[in-house]
Amino acid sequence: MIKILFICHGNICRSPMAEFVMRDMVEKAHLSHAISVASAATSSEELGNPVYPPVRSLLRTHGIDCTGKTARQMTAADYGKYDLLICMDSANLRNMQRICGGDPESKMHLLLDYTGSSGNVADPWYTRDFDATWRDVRRGCASLLETLK
Repeated sequence: MIKILFICHGNICRSPMAEFVMRDMVEKAHLSHAISVASAATSSEELGNPVYPPVRSLLRTHGIDCTGKTARQMTAADYGKYDLLICMDSANLRNMQRICGGDPESKMHLLLDYTGSSGNVADPWYTRDFDATWRDVRRGCASLLETLK
């Protein structure tokens, strides 16, 4: 079983979007027995809060349900629990490395690195462009899934 943890700052926009998009792709590929997916935050700002309403709405529009998901903060112990820790941007990648005390097993990656291009998934909390984030997350998750196959 490959265990993936998606990470962003608050765990209410980008990382839960990636979690549920990837979960949907994994189920449609009939790989739920081989890949598990979760998400977390590097900050404690949104702990216990549900997925941000515009993200919930966007997921629902695409037939994806995220009911029950609440924000949680990643811990150093997550490094041992997950095979891949996939981050949305370089600032949070640095935070992940700080939380985990580094990345000795090279488990930490930016989502868009899997697409063949580098860069950050823009935070729609600030940009308000949820569709652009959706496109980046879908492209990144599809490329990650192909890599794992």
